[in-house]
Amino acid sequence: MLQAQNHKVLAFLVPKIEKISFIYYNVFGDIMWKIGNIEIQNQVVLAPMAGISNNAFRTIAKEMGCGLIVAEMVSDKAIYYHNQKTLDMLYMTDFERPLSQQIFGSDVESFTVAAKYINDNMHPDIIDINMGCPVPKVATRAQAGSALLKDPQKVFEIVKAVVNAVDVPVTVKIRSGWDHNSINAVEIAQICEQAGASAITVHGRTRSQGYSGKADWNIIKKVKESVSIPVIGNGDIKSPMDAKRMLEETGCDAIMIGRGALGNPWIIKDTIKYLKDGTLAPQRTKEEKINMIKKHLNYLLKIRPEKVAITEMRTHVAHYLKGLPNTANLKNEIFKTTDIEKFNQLLDDYVSTIESN
Repeated sequence: MLQAQNHKVLAFLVPKIEKISFIYYNVFGDIMWKIGNIEIQNQVVLAPMAGISNNAFRTIAKEMGCGLIVAEMVSDKAIYYHNQKTLDMLYMTDFERPLSQQIFGSDVESFTVAAKYINDNMHPDIIDINMGCPVPKVATRAQAGSALLKDPQKVFEIVKAVVNAVDVPVTVKIRSGWDHNSINAVEIAQICEQAGASAITVHGRTRSQGYSGKADWNIIKKVKESVSIPVIGNGDIKSPMDAKRMLEETGCDAIMIGRGALGNPWIIKDTIKYLKDGTLAPQRTKEEKINMIKKHLNYLLKIRPEKVAITEMRTHVAHYLKGLPNTANLKNEIFKTTDIEKFNQLLDDYVSTIESN
């Protein structure tokens, strides 16, 4: 088992890293780039949304052409103690590659054990360290996620230990800082690079902001200018135009889409196309949205019992139906049912009613 190395990495001691040009190459109009030795076909990355980015949703994202998929975070302690529910969350398929598995935790030993277990048993292409989660259960009670931003020394020790424990690239997802009085994303990014990280994802909000307010893209720009490894920008990507604007304004290497894909996985496909040729896809029809709900449920049924799959779909249904007319009764009925046939019948009846009107 790896022991934490005692390196002093206070901000003023981080050596200046000479910038190197990052190599991109164009294949059929798509921008390709690398994290370590992993080739990524375009600049769109799916965020590791808790309770969302499971195999079912990731499969849909991949069908939309997503360049890199990051699986929802798992607890290092749960892996350390072989919690079966958490081990089940690690399920992945080759279709999803390149795939990154995110881990959260707060100490070097369990982080190392968890990373090595995932590397040796699940074989993801990349392992990602969560240093950005703002929810109290993670950041306050467990002192994990974005809480690590308050301890640069521990950041170095965790990243260094994980890098030494696995044979795939290690990346880190951070926020701009703990709160507006402690914006330290540049310092943390430099420390992560010094510790051996192969890329950094920056969410342009502080932990205290949570998901409120506006993401500060300027901090993403500052991080990009301060490190030589790839930087993925995250925060407020709600349209293909947002994605292009972030790339242009920050110089980041790729963009990460999270909540913008809820109920709208097409944003992935549309963004890839828009970045390629500047054209926008037409708005999706109600039939396309209803069919996507059914597909999503079918994918969930492959990894969940029927009742659990239908229960999980309730949140997704609310997102998919957003913007469609007269959906209040449909949502109410779907939220009551745990039967797959009734679920699909409700959707079919809704389409028929809309068409007849």
